[in-house]
Amino acid sequence: MAPLEPWEKVLVDNETFSQTDHGELTCIECHAGVNASEKESAHEGLLASPSSQPQEFCGECHEEEVASYPNSLHNTQAGYWTAINTRNGNIPEDHPALNEMFGNHCATCHTTCGECHVSQPENVGGGLFTGHVFEKTPPMTRSCTACHGSRVGNEFLGKNEGIPGDVHFREARMSCVKCHEGAELHGMTETSANAEHRYNGAEDPQCIDCHAEVSDGSDGVEMHAQHGDGNELSCQVCHSVTYTSCDGCHVAVSETSGNPFFETEATYHTFFIGRNPIQSEDRPAKYVPVRHVPVTTNSYEFYGENLLASFDALSTWVYSTPHNIQRNTPQNASCEACHANPAIFLTADKVQAVEQNANQSVIVNTVPPAVELFLAAMPQPAEHADLASDSCVACHEKGIRNSPVYPENHVNFANESCSGCHKLP
Repeated sequence: MAPLEPWEKVLVDNETFSQTDHGELTCIECHAGVNASEKESAHEGLLASPSSQPQEFCGECHEEEVASYPNSLHNTQAGYWTAINTRNGNIPEDHPALNEMFGNHCATCHTTCGECHVSQPENVGGGLFTGHVFEKTPPMTRSCTACHGSRVGNEFLGKNEGIPGDVHFREARMSCVKCHEGAELHGMTETSANAEHRYNGAEDPQCIDCHAEVSDGSDGVEMHAQHGDGNELSCQVCHSVTYTSCDGCHVAVSETSGNPFFETEATYHTFFIGRNPIQSEDRPAKYVPVRHVPVTTNSYEFYGENLLASFDALSTWVYSTPHNIQRNTPQNASCEACHANPAIFLTADKVQAVEQNANQSVIVNTVPPAVELFLAAMPQPAEHADLASDSCVACHEKGIRNSPVYPENHVNFANESCSGCHKLP
């Protein structure tokens, strides 16, 4: 997004603004200062961003939003700290160094009411949207994707070369708030209130909120009948295309300018299916698209030694929900495009040696076999539903309890693969 000229950032369209509810207030009611004709006198005690004190300046009219917003992710940035503290091991002695790092490199992503509803966020240069008119629905490209631009914005709008924009934007012209409503962004929903990261709780919104017929295959699509219930695959596994991954981020402060900066070793496009590292009742899919995040063991070394002592506690290939959905993709063109195709799965050979331990929960050890194997596989006996163990190998490797020993062509399969072919009747 091109930066605004200095005069554009502050020019108030008084004719339009004065006709709005906020325009009925005088300037000093929100911005303080003095009602004087001279600039220097008028600006004494000026408060440039009243919404940095939302309780005082916004709460009278927007009581519910102001009460909930302090606990929203846009305010707390808790997702950052969830990851930082986990990889650090939450060592108290390291907190001062991590707080300094966070203040220099991460805290600017915090946003206020005004930075969504009246002006561009400060971390992209600031500046009034439309002459100080408050926008109930923020302009997408000057607010949402101004911050969430390098990945989400570029994917959604189709700015990655050779990759079309998300079908919801390209064909339906949907904006971010069509799915991510104000109540969620303000931290007013059960899922978003006091969330520890953006994937906290149940997926909301869900694809099936609009595409309910997919979950049971009643739309007549055979792949949806086989995989549409969300227990094996997330929707993005079949309907996403390549997205951005990054390697090797390091943060520091410039010796010449004194300004904080960061640099990454590589940015590139990937599409890999991995095992779900945050699999739960809320997010049951076994396989999801995974994106590489650029953290390394020494990302924060400028601020101290060994600040990521528990680096392996989180994967570096992470659960991802790319915003580049397409109806037709290379991997849903046929069954064979996915089955027995290791190229699109995050297998161990695609993970750096130093990150192998961190990604054990994500790496796909056994690629789903050819469809012919599924068709030929006998179903599990119904009584297997009551077995205490879900380990097929426990019995079928040795023939325990007179169970049939699995054939030689199964030796490379793992327990995670068995129920994929040998489903319960």
